[in-house]
Amino acid sequence: MRILLAAVGRARKGPARDLFDDYVRRINWPLALREVEERRPLAVAARKRREAELLLAGVPDGACLVALDASGRALTSAAFAQRLAAWEEAGRRDVAFLIGGPDGLDPSVLERAELVLSLGPMTWPHLLVRVLLVEQLYRAQSILAGHPYHRA
Repeated sequence: MRILLAAVGRARKGPARDLFDDYVRRINWPLALREVEERRPLAVAARKRREAELLLAGVPDGACLVALDASGRALTSAAFAQRLAAWEEAGRRDVAFLIGGPDGLDPSVLERAELVLSLGPMTWPHLLVRVLLVEQLYRAQSILAGHPYHRA
C-alpha cells in the first residue's frame, strides 16, 4: 500500500521538517509528500475550491481518500492502525491524506473522503499536523507489527 500526503503550503527547512523526514524514513509503506499552493489573492471560498482542485489532482485513481479536519472522527492509535490494515487487506493500493490550508478544506473534499479524520479538537500548525500524521502512521505500523514502540 502506498501513502500520499497532500498538503497546502510548503514546508521550509527546520525542526518540524526534520522531524517529519525522520518519521518518514521509519515508515515501511512508500510515502510521498505532495505540496500545493495557490498564490493568487482569492476570496476564502474561491481559494479553498482552488486548493481542493490542486490537492485532488495528485490523488491516484481509486485511492482511499482521508481528509484531515477538526470536524472529523477522532480515532485511537489502535483503531487508526486497524483501519489502515483493513484497507491494505482489502487490496487498496493507495491511501491519500489531504491537509488543507489555514481556512481548512473545501466541502467538496470532505464529501468525497472515505474518512474525515480529526487529530483532536485543538488547532495545530499545519506543519505540525504533518508530523503528527506521520508519527501516527509509524505508530500504526508498529502496532500492526507488535513492536513495543506503541507501549513505550
